Amino acid sequence: MKLITALCIALSTCAALPALADADDVKWINKCIADNKGEGAKAEVVKKYCECMNNKMDSNETKSISEWEKSHPKEMKQCETASGWK
Repeated sequence: MKLITALCIALSTCAALPALADADDVKWINKCIADNKGEGAKAEVVKKYCECMNNKMDSNETKSISEWEKSHPKEMKQCETASGWK
């Protein structure tokens, strides 16, 4: 019984962790960071924003994050809030 409880706790903890970025995600996140370099936000805020936007996109999406955000204002606003973008 203790093993089952421990396993349930471990699985629920893992489910709450953000997805790890693969090489393709890193490429798109870095492009987003470069695209937003001159927008006045701190580097860590831009990185968080770009990671958030990347996580909201379907993995089969072919548009860059900067292109995709233009047609997804709801997601853009959510990521601005989550990243602390002012």
